[in-house]
Amino acid sequence: MRIGGKTLTCSTKIDDIAKSLSSAFDYEFHGEASFDVPAVEIPDSYAIGLIVGPSGSGKSSLLSEIGNIEMPQWDDSKSVCSHFADDVDAKEKLGAAGLNSIPAMLLPYSRLSNGQKFRANIARLLNSNVVIDEFTSVVDRQVAKSCSWAVQRYIRGMGLRNVVFASCHYDIIEWLNPDWVFDTETKVMSNRGLVRRPEIRIELFKVDCKAWGLFSSHHYLSADINKSARCWVAVWDGRPIGFASVIAFPNGNIKNAWREHRTVVLPDYQGLGIGVRISDAVGEIITNEGGRYFSKTANFRMGEYRNNSPVWRATSKNGMARKDYAANRKTKESNYKHKHIARCCYSHEYIGAQHEIST
Repeated sequence: MRIGGKTLTCSTKIDDIAKSLSSAFDYEFHGEASFDVPAVEIPDSYAIGLIVGPSGSGKSSLLSEIGNIEMPQWDDSKSVCSHFADDVDAKEKLGAAGLNSIPAMLLPYSRLSNGQKFRANIARLLNSNVVIDEFTSVVDRQVAKSCSWAVQRYIRGMGLRNVVFASCHYDIIEWLNPDWVFDTETKVMSNRGLVRRPEIRIELFKVDCKAWGLFSSHHYLSADINKSARCWVAVWDGRPIGFASVIAFPNGNIKNAWREHRTVVLPDYQGLGIGVRISDAVGEIITNEGGRYFSKTANFRMGEYRNNSPVWRATSKNGMARKDYAANRKTKESNYKHKHIARCCYSHEYIGAQHEIST
C-alpha cells in the first residue's frame, strides 16, 4: 500500500504582524505555503507499524491516509473502567496502556492527570486497524518505554493486526518493537523482525522502612508495614520504582527463615516483569546469607511465574484457601484478609538456581 507523495498547500492573509516577522527573518512570504508529504510503501499485513520523525515532518498526514485519527468519547458520569466491554477487558487494556492504578481506573476521565488521560485514550484505542497519533508525547521517557513494551505485548498477545503509531520520539522503537518503521526525516523505511527487548538494569538498595511511604498507596493489601521489616528499594536509572521487604518467619522446625512482607512496583512500571525479579533478588540475598525464604501471594501473575520458575518450589500450601486469614480482625489488613478467607493463594519457597534445600 502506497501512501503520501502529495503536496499540501494552504494560504493565509498577510497582515502587519506577518509582514514584520517575515521581514525580520528575511523570509519571503506571499501568504501561501506548501509541504511535500513523503511517499512510502507500507505492508498490507503486520502487527505494529511506526511512523517516527520530528514535528512538522508529515507524520499525521501519512497516518490519516492509513486510518481515521480519532479520540475516544468519555461519559464523565461513569468510571474510566466502565467504558470497556467488561472488567477483564478494562484491566487488560488499561494495564497494557500503563494505567495500572485501581483508584485511577475508578475515576471519571476528567479527574485524571494529562498522563493518565493519555493512557486511558490508548487503552480505548487498542484494536485492530487503528492509528494512534502523538504516541508517548505527554509522558516522561522511562514511562514511555514501559508503556511501549506493555502495549506491544498486548497487541501481539491478542493477535491484533495493522496498528500504526506516530511519534516524534525515537527512544521507543526498541520497546514498541514495530514490524516496520518509517522515518519522515530521513525518508527511510525499515522492516524489522522481532528483536529482544532492551535490558533493564535494576539496582536494589537496602533502606529504612520509612521508604515505604513512597509505595504504600500502591499495595493491594495494606498501607501498613511491620516496623521490624528488612527493606529494599529498586532503582532504575536513578529513579526509585519498586519496593520489597521481608520479616522473620518463626518456625520451630526451620532456622533463619524469612517471609515476603511487601513487594510493590509503581503503576507506571508494571508489566515489565520487574516485580518478580525484585522478589527473586531478595530471595537470593536471603539464601546467600544461609537463610530460607518463603512467600504467599494472591497475585496471579507472580504466582504463576513462580509455579513455572526453577528458582521457586511450591510448598504444601500452594493453591489452597487462606484459612489463616480468619484469625485477627483488629487491623485494616486483617479486615481485608477476612473478606478473602476462601481466596486461593500461591505459596512457594525460593531455592535459587544453585541451592538445594533439605526438608
